Amino acid sequence: MSGNVLMQLLGGASRPGRLRRWINLWPPFLGAGIRIKHIAPDMKSVDLEMKLRFWNANYVGTHFGGSLFAVTDAFYMLMLMANLGPDYVVWDKAATIRYRKPGKGTVRVAFRLADSQIDDIREKLKTLPKYEPVFLVEVKDDAGVVIAEVDKVLHVRKKQESL
Repeated sequence: MSGNVLMQLLGGASRPGRLRRWINLWPPFLGAGIRIKHIAPDMKSVDLEMKLRFWNANYVGTHFGGSLFAVTDAFYMLMLMANLGPDYVVWDKAATIRYRKPGKGTVRVAFRLADSQIDDIREKLKTLPKYEPVFLVEVKDDAGVVIAEVDKVLHVRKKQESL
């Protein structure tokens, strides 16, 4: 697995602890109370949680929708960057959230990236100039009930060769 600039700055994907600490201290996540609980060394799985606190609650005492949306941000992009390597450009392009029920207590998100998904992207980019896969992210409560679903659209393309 080749690194990208972020992974190189953070010590590479073989150092998930460093990445976890850095992201846990990133002001938008720190302020929302979002914590990474686990990052796999191969960057194919990431687990997050967010406890309900007064600073991330809305006016009715449940999780603020913006915080629920934020807990789903950027991880599929980072995971694909790490697994596709430096020959690919990966961006978050769009997202749609569907709130299913109020979030109370601790909410959790599990990001999983399968080898078949990575292979599919590489295969599609052999014939297409870009590919925009959609990843479903589920935000679950303590009981494992889905409280929000987010469709993440990523933009992936091969890097242009320099002349």
